[in-house]
Amino acid sequence: MERCKHIRVLWIFLALSLWMGAAPTWAQTPLDMGGWEKGGAYDRLYDPQERDKFKATVLAIKEVVPLEGMSPGVALVVQDRDGEEILVHLGPRWFIDPNTMGIRVGDKVKVYGAWAELDDKDVFIASKVKKSDHFQFKVRLTRDGTPFWTLSPEEVAKERAGE
Repeated sequence: MERCKHIRVLWIFLALSLWMGAAPTWAQTPLDMGGWEKGGAYDRLYDPQERDKFKATVLAIKEVVPLEGMSPGVALVVQDRDGEEILVHLGPRWFIDPNTMGIRVGDKVKVYGAWAELDDKDVFIASKVKKSDHFQFKVRLTRDGTPFWTLSPEEVAKERAGE
């Protein structure tokens, strides 16, 4: 009977040690970003050297999954001045709330970012969406394309305050 009690305590101790040892690394793994991590397959599609911009009207706000296995993201469907519909990726849904981002269907916007190809279709990965002289929604650093969702809350606040 005493031996069973010791074995049970040993198993509990072992399970707790493994859990405690793994816990700090859980919060730091790219898996937590759902495929949106800096330097990941999706992030590498954004080339800051190939930046572009265009004016458009927002037709829809939708959820997208850019690459298989990624967590959902937020995108805009816009119509440019030539009448072409363009899918504009903004970022992960866990970082962007479509209800509070300040962009609505019908808004006239200027979209900044870079073109990418996904599933043989052109998409535009946004760095920012400017709605007027007084409002812009930034999701990446202009200088190098670093996604805001990979920055600390303090760094994001600093970048957004500098708008």
